[in-house]
Amino acid sequence: MLRFVNSRIPTDLSIQVQDITFTVHKYPLVSKCSYIGRLELQPSISNLGYQLKLENFPGGPEAFEIILKFCYGLTLDLNPSNIAPLRCASEFLEMSEELDDGNLISKTEAFLTFVVLSSWKDTITVLKSCETLSPWAENLQIVRRCCDSIAWKASRDNSTIGDMVNDEGCWFDDVASLRIDHFMRIITAIRARGTKPAIIGKCIMQYAERWLPGMDVDLEGPRGYGYGKNKLQFSILIGRNEDEGIEHSQEQKSIIESLVSILPPQPGAVPCKFLLKMLKMAMVYSASQALISELEKRVGMMLENANVNDLLIPNYKSEDQGKFVNSLEQRTKHDIEVIQRIVEYFLMHEQELQQLPQTTGKSSVSKLLDSYLTEVAKDPNLSITKFQVLAEALPEKARTCDDGLYGAIDTYLKAHPLLSEHDRKRLCRIMNCKKLSLDACSHAAQNDRLPLRTVIQVLFCEQIKIRAAMQGKEPVASGNSSEQEITQTSTKTEITTLRAELENVKTQMTELQRDYFELQHEYGKKNNKHMNRSPWNFGWTKIRTSALFHRKSEGNLSGHVHKIPNSLGHKMNFRRRLSMS
Repeated sequence: MLRFVNSRIPTDLSIQVQDITFTVHKYPLVSKCSYIGRLELQPSISNLGYQLKLENFPGGPEAFEIILKFCYGLTLDLNPSNIAPLRCASEFLEMSEELDDGNLISKTEAFLTFVVLSSWKDTITVLKSCETLSPWAENLQIVRRCCDSIAWKASRDNSTIGDMVNDEGCWFDDVASLRIDHFMRIITAIRARGTKPAIIGKCIMQYAERWLPGMDVDLEGPRGYGYGKNKLQFSILIGRNEDEGIEHSQEQKSIIESLVSILPPQPGAVPCKFLLKMLKMAMVYSASQALISELEKRVGMMLENANVNDLLIPNYKSEDQGKFVNSLEQRTKHDIEVIQRIVEYFLMHEQELQQLPQTTGKSSVSKLLDSYLTEVAKDPNLSITKFQVLAEALPEKARTCDDGLYGAIDTYLKAHPLLSEHDRKRLCRIMNCKKLSLDACSHAAQNDRLPLRTVIQVLFCEQIKIRAAMQGKEPVASGNSSEQEITQTSTKTEITTLRAELENVKTQMTELQRDYFELQHEYGKKNNKHMNRSPWNFGWTKIRTSALFHRKSEGNLSGHVHKIPNSLGHKMNFRRRLSMS
């Protein structure tokens, strides 16, 4: 494409910038541009003068056309949109004061210093225009000066920055519109000026929501994590990645790594929810393992502020660029290992803070973990080993009540009805029956999914709690008053019946012993005369002293004793039917 300068004097120089060729006069350019004057110009093929091709010219044809107007003495229109390209282009052409007073370098530099940098909006505009001017804008310190000016203006108003954001929305929005390297330089400069970490954190959060597709996708609650919905919703994240290609994926990865590197170290600078979102995005875009570990540590330090929905991280491999795992070994809906590492980091952080007062994070985290276990237990592909390891990640003393853990175990048993008796016993050993509330004990006593041994332990603990509640040693668990009265009445009846049966057994045992000695005495009288001569003497003595005889007697006695558990079981069944009704 050709562009001509209208003049009576014939042109003698053609200059090509990218795909546009300018046909101009040599003298006006040489008088302003030392770079063109120093070149050995080649004659044109068309014998119309000389030709020149400017490679990698900053600002492109648009900037060169404005420079041509300046060289021909036309009016120069400087504004924030073209000042950076013109400053770089004038440096490229060496348009200094040594060649001509008031040359373009001095004009653009003055406009940049005294006009642009004094205005917030103009500085943002110039910084955006510098994104296509590397490395000239960097070498001429345009980027540095713009970043320092923005940081100074932002930190100057940091006491009222909240009002600025709420009323005008200028600070966060403008800074978040910049390229990631310029954004990082501004945040670094703002932090060096002592800006509050919470303000920096809010700015980073807004930048992430703008530049990372999927940060604004909120998965719909814990029960929205079925196979179909989970895969559908996360296809929103990974679909953009697949459509826009590897270059876009690398750009997203670079943004994630950069944002994590400038996060304020203070735990309260950004919420735990944002950290978990960043962790998910880092896994989607295959960020480095060191960065993922850093995010896991940060989440572990704030785990008590998380919720179940945020912890439900879909299971996919980083090397698959966010694609879900297809192997049978790891086809669980959620990534359990990530949460396990987060819990470990949380325990390490708690151990560091154990010397400080009011470190009560374990109690809330135990409830959070139990709720998480309840959700992931619904996955039919979740192995019992993974469930057990995560359930035992917290120390036993961290749980003051095991009701939540019991609920998770019961949910797992529902989702895995084919578990063997051994696995069910193994699963129930995680739970401490003594830490169950009275309501949980009542539910567990009627739960057919639990092993018989666990049910017996629950029944025993339930009786202890009821007895303690009746004696006023501990309050009865909240519930329907009529159900409590029925339970207490039934318990009193069982205790009275058991005591009566025990006394009856003792009486029968005493009568048997008395009958035995009387029979022995009478038999001895009748055979007293023939005892010494009778060959049965030795045999009767042997039988009398035999342990077999005593064992038979004891067996008869134990037969009566065994009636107690049967009676107890009958009453327990009666009480279960009554509670269920």
